[in-house]
Amino acid sequence: MKDLFSAKTALSVLYFAAGMIILGGIWALVSKISKNEIPNPQATWVVFKEVMHNPMQNDPDYKGIGTKLLSSLGRVAIGFGLGSLFAIPLGLIMGSSKIAMKMVNPIVQILKPVSPLAWFPLGLAIFKDSPHASIFMIFICSLWPTLINAAFGASHIPQDHKNVSKAFGFSQYKYLTKILLPFSLPHIITGLRLSIGVAWMVIVAGEMLSGGQGLGYFVWEEGFNGGNIAKILVAIIIIGIVGSLLDKCFTWLQQKFSYAV
Repeated sequence: MKDLFSAKTALSVLYFAAGMIILGGIWALVSKISKNEIPNPQATWVVFKEVMHNPMQNDPDYKGIGTKLLSSLGRVAIGFGLGSLFAIPLGLIMGSSKIAMKMVNPIVQILKPVSPLAWFPLGLAIFKDSPHASIFMIFICSLWPTLINAAFGASHIPQDHKNVSKAFGFSQYKYLTKILLPFSLPHIITGLRLSIGVAWMVIVAGEMLSGGQGLGYFVWEEGFNGGNIAKILVAIIIIGIVGSLLDKCFTWLQQKFSYAV
């Protein structure tokens, strides 16, 4: 079993390396076609090392890339956390009650397709503050996947489970803790995984609009003021890596609780 696990791990690493080589080759080809207007991987690596020098610098005149990253992660954590606290109970109520589903679902379907950028001016009008408007935008956009998946989980509890709870005279609290939450939890985590991806994508757009510090503003500043394409590519790489790590964390939780159920 151990040898099989090691073989699978080695194979996964091999596939990852092959994928990165292909990506690097495409990147180098695009750079060559653009006559180096798009920096190649080697040139970007040089700039990456420059950007990573003293990443936690937090002077009034200059913020290191690590400080910008933490600022973005902080906004995402607040917006995503508030969205989850709102979406999970509402989703469970929708899934448990046909009346609630019929009342709330039309509202969800109307608001869910709205572009993230449309929420920023509304948040700015409410809070009179750009960073808070960004958090508001993340809150709104990240709650839908969790809400929908929580509702799906609660609405698909097997009838046998419900019959058992009735036969043993479960109280509302016991039904919630022994039936509703355990069965819905894998679906909720799936929703959280999707929501954190949405939140991480939205923060870039939000910080482009709100300014201040953060990876989104860093991309905007370098693109429109500095014109440093290599730094934009570095920011894109960092955004992609962090997004992948966040997804991996929720994938691990998803697998753990799926097996537990």
